[in-house]
Amino acid sequence: MSETPPFDISVAHPARIYDYWLGGKDNFAADRAAGDKVIELRPEIVHGVRANRRFLGRAVTYLAAEAGVRQFLDIGTGLPSANNTHEVAQEIAPDARIVYADNDPIVLAHARALLTSTPGGKTAYVSADLRDAGTILREAGTTLDFTQPVALMLLMTLQYIPDSDDPRALLRSYTDALAPGSYLVISDTVIQNGDPVLTESARRMNESMGGKTTQTRRAPEAIARFFDGLALIEPGLVSLNRWRPGPDEPALGKDIPAVAAIGRKP
Repeated sequence: MSETPPFDISVAHPARIYDYWLGGKDNFAADRAAGDKVIELRPEIVHGVRANRRFLGRAVTYLAAEAGVRQFLDIGTGLPSANNTHEVAQEIAPDARIVYADNDPIVLAHARALLTSTPGGKTAYVSADLRDAGTILREAGTTLDFTQPVALMLLMTLQYIPDSDDPRALLRSYTDALAPGSYLVISDTVIQNGDPVLTESARRMNESMGGKTTQTRRAPEAIARFFDGLALIEPGLVSLNRWRPGPDEPALGKDIPAVAAIGRKP
């Protein structure tokens, strides 16, 4: 593993803001200030990010237990938390192999916490941006066998890829490299009917991150197009809290302004 590069704690970063919302300790004053600005406007954001962690658990459980997937590429994984991808997958399939990728140096600094694998499986980490598909695929290929199915996990990640970077083409560069029978897992925030509160929360996030990272909220229809050419697993693209909720899923008065889906490559 390469030496951890320096990082600027005076500028908020999405992974650390999410860590704060999840009740973690690996965040700084700038991250907490950014998180509080959004909470002030949308207190339910905390329920949303926790619902995303529960979706991760349900998605990985489905893939490992029902779909028989034994390889996972989790990009934009963020800081270690409870029930990480490798923990859920390897509890079901101890031989599962997982590669995490993230571009935040502080996540790299905590990589050793992610690299705890079962003896029969393997867990590895790639320090790279989602947009650097060549690096991620090349380095992940030392752990994963891309001639066999892989589950590509992009949870709350594509919102940080602006339309100017052509996220659909970027996704194709990954899915084209995956074997038939592979899966794409996406969760992401949405904008609906020009909701001024959601628009303002995105503006506050972008302002707090100093222009180094920007959030782009998309309509559900735009997110659905990320799955072009893939077969959606039931129930399709739905509100985050409605993708096969388990008995432990808290009842909410209204849907979370985020969607989730899993697609299978034919």
